Amino acid sequence: MIKCNVTVCGTVCRQAQMRANKEGKQFISFGISVVVQAKTGINKTVEISVAKDGDNQAELVNYPVGSRIEVAGVLQFHKKGDALYLNLSASGVNTFNAGSQDAITGTIEFRGTIGKQVDVKTDKKGKPYTLFSAYSSEKDGDNYAYTWIRFMQFDTTKADWVQAKAGINAKGDLQVGAYNDRLDLTCRITELTPWEKKAASTNQ
Repeated sequence: MIKCNVTVCGTVCRQAQMRANKEGKQFISFGISVVVQAKTGINKTVEISVAKDGDNQAELVNYPVGSRIEVAGVLQFHKKGDALYLNLSASGVNTFNAGSQDAITGTIEFRGTIGKQVDVKTDKKGKPYTLFSAYSSEKDGDNYAYTWIRFMQFDTTKADWVQAKAGINAKGDLQVGAYNDRLDLTCRITELTPWEKKAASTNQ
């Protein structure tokens, strides 16, 4: 499970249209392109699919392709094969004074499994911090798809249970970057607790 409360600033790249969910409830759908900064190398442009509750056809003209927009809401990641899809359920939209700088900022909630390694390193001030990667899985046909997040925990001693293959519940600040033409997702942890995994769970 990966759930992010974010504010996204970008450019409308897909025409707004009315759609309906399985229950028949209407919503407005459009796409936003966001340029994600790479620490080194080439920046990456990602498309985020936005869904906003509403049944007012006249509202579609508020989101012309090419316009700047700022959207707040819940961002979720869905992995299919090697592709990572970003879906944003909008709680608020600002088209009047959206910034000129593309950005994805906010917080992340994560439930998943630590990978093969947990490192304790030392920062520039000589203080230890914990560094590891963990994955969340979801069913993709007959297989599972895995989305990896890098985690950093400062200002606290590593707990004994934080080790390879342990289940975690984590909350923290979301950092989105690009590396080798892939999204690089990092969580700076503010809260970390064990997750007791169930054998039959389909979302690890």
